[in-house]
Amino acid sequence: MTRVAVVAESEDVRAALAAALRASPAFEVVDAGAAVADIAADAELVVVARERRGGSRVNGVLDRDAANAPVLTQREREVLALLADGFGNKQIAARLGIATNTVKTHLELLFDKLDVSTRTEAVTAAARMGLLLL
Repeated sequence: MTRVAVVAESEDVRAALAAALRASPAFEVVDAGAAVADIAADAELVVVARERRGGSRVNGVLDRDAANAPVLTQREREVLALLADGFGNKQIAARLGIATNTVKTHLELLFDKLDVSTRTEAVTAAARMGLLLL
């Protein structure tokens, strides 16, 4: 997997990259990690892309608010994406093949990492931080 960080300050580039991101499912949004977050501190937009099946596909976005975004596990990102799609705990559990109590544990960890107390706040905060594409 090849990862590329694109730092864009132009509004035209930002709009084009945002349009590309809208084509990717929310669960494919990935965190960029501390190295890219450091770069993002002074940038308008950071897009992390990876080469897939002979082409590039955009997988995540960070803006200035996302420089301090928490690092989420793959499972936390999956739970968050399903949460954003409006699924309840039982539906999330069924989709991921895990127990409802495990979903609740992932939600508690997400709430702690995002410093929120409700499902709506979690989705809103994650979107603002670039962890989730709505």
